[in-house]
Amino acid sequence: MSRLPIVVRDAEPEDASALIELWGSCVDAVEKDTAEGIGAGAWREPKIAESAAAISTHNADPVKRLLVALLNGAIVGVVAVRLQAITPIHCTQTMVVSDLHIGPRFRRKSVASVLMSAAVSWAEEHDCELVLTTAPASSRDAHRFLTRLGFGQVAVVRGAQTSALRSRFVGMATSSKDTGRLIAVRRTLRRRQRSAHLAFLTSEPGVPES
Repeated sequence: MSRLPIVVRDAEPEDASALIELWGSCVDAVEKDTAEGIGAGAWREPKIAESAAAISTHNADPVKRLLVALLNGAIVGVVAVRLQAITPIHCTQTMVVSDLHIGPRFRRKSVASVLMSAAVSWAEEHDCELVLTTAPASSRDAHRFLTRLGFGQVAVVRGAQTSALRSRFVGMATSSKDTGRLIAVRRTLRRRQRSAHLAFLTSEPGVPES
C-alpha cells in the first residue's frame, strides 16, 4: 500500500487552531516521555486570535517562513525557518530551523524529512552556506533525527524566566554595592592607620647625639 503524498505549504492564519492543537500534542508527548519536559515556562497555549495574528506577522517578514506538512488535507507537522547573518559582523547568510513538530501519530512516516527537505531547498535558494537547528533538550527523538541528517552540536541554548533573572541581577547589584562599601571602609581605615603612624613618628622626641 503506497503512502499518501505529503504536501508542504506556508502556514496561513486559518491554520491557527490546528497548529495550537499540534503544538500542544507535541508538548504533552515530550512531557510524558521525560521527567523535565518542555512545558515549564516554555509553553503557554495561545488563543486562536493571537496565533492567527502571529502567523500573519510571520508571513509578512521576508526572511521568515512557517511551513506546514499536510496528509490527506490535515496538518500533521510544522517547522519554522528564518534567514540571518552567521554572526552580527558578517553578511553571509545562514538559515535557522526551529520548532520542528510532528504529530505523535504521524512520526516515522517521513513527515519530518519532507519538511526539512523543503527548508533546505529554501536555504539553497538564498545561498546559505550553513543550516542551524534547535530542538528541545529533552526530546531524544528529535536529537536522534537531526544527528542522522548530519547535524552536529555547535552551541547550547539556555532559557530562564525574565523575572528570575531580574531578581538575580538585583541581588548581584546589592551584593556589589555592599562589597564596594566594605572596600571603601577598609581603605579609609588603612589611610587613618597610616596617618596615625606618621603622626606618631613626627611627634617622637629625637635621640641626642653622643
